[in-house]
Amino acid sequence: MLGLIGTPGIWELLFIFLIIVVIFGAKKLPEIGSGLGKGITNFKKAMKDQDRLDSNSTDSEEKETRA
Repeated sequence: MLGLIGTPGIWELLFIFLIIVVIFGAKKLPEIGSGLGKGITNFKKAMKDQDRLDSNSTDSEEKETRA
């Protein structure tokens, strides 16, 4: 079923953008974009922090195993 759905073309993307502008209004779009950008940045930062914590716990486990 999903194989029948193609990637959206330029007209579909413009239509989606037009619907978003109608729903939220042109003045809200910068706020929405800024909030989305901050959310993505925070998510990436959290992922890096989690990776750092995972690597630190793996290093300490290896040291305990060797001792």
